[in-house]
Amino acid sequence: MKFNEVMHLSFYTEQLDVMRDFYENKLGLKAKIIMRYEAYKGQKERGAWAQRAKTRPHDIAYIFIELAPGQYLELFPKGDGQLEHEIPDTRLGYSHFALMVDDIHVAREELVKAGVEIDIEPNKGQSETWQMWVHDPDGNKFEIMQYTEKSLQHKGNIEEDEKKYGKSK
Repeated sequence: MKFNEVMHLSFYTEQLDVMRDFYENKLGLKAKIIMRYEAYKGQKERGAWAQRAKTRPHDIAYIFIELAPGQYLELFPKGDGQLEHEIPDTRLGYSHFALMVDDIHVAREELVKAGVEIDIEPNKGQSETWQMWVHDPDGNKFEIMQYTEKSLQHKGNIEEDEKKYGKSK
């Protein structure tokens, strides 16, 4: 099996309008799909979504914001009884996502002009790739990255590493 790309990342939020505003008006992305609960009318197998189609048909079920052609950030409104967001790096599983740019320094200036707080200024990571860190209104951390000619993401280092340390288990 070969995967072609990441299709979407998905997040629940208590502040759908604020999150949409951040991704659209601060990062310059655009919503491509807005799905309302009425689309699930009569679909009993969809459980709570089918119920919301009866009680709140015009409410938003989810929004797809296009990050790059064919790649999306999917935002869901917080569900009834859903637990609060965890503090980053306190649980196993999801940590962050990264977005690529052609020029990280230009991207930084545009973000600052848009009022986005830079958590970690542009720097070259150990993989020889430029990185900087920001967060969205819900506190989801993400990297803005720019490849270099030496970026390990292009050339890799598996053979070198395994020669030195053996195959990891």
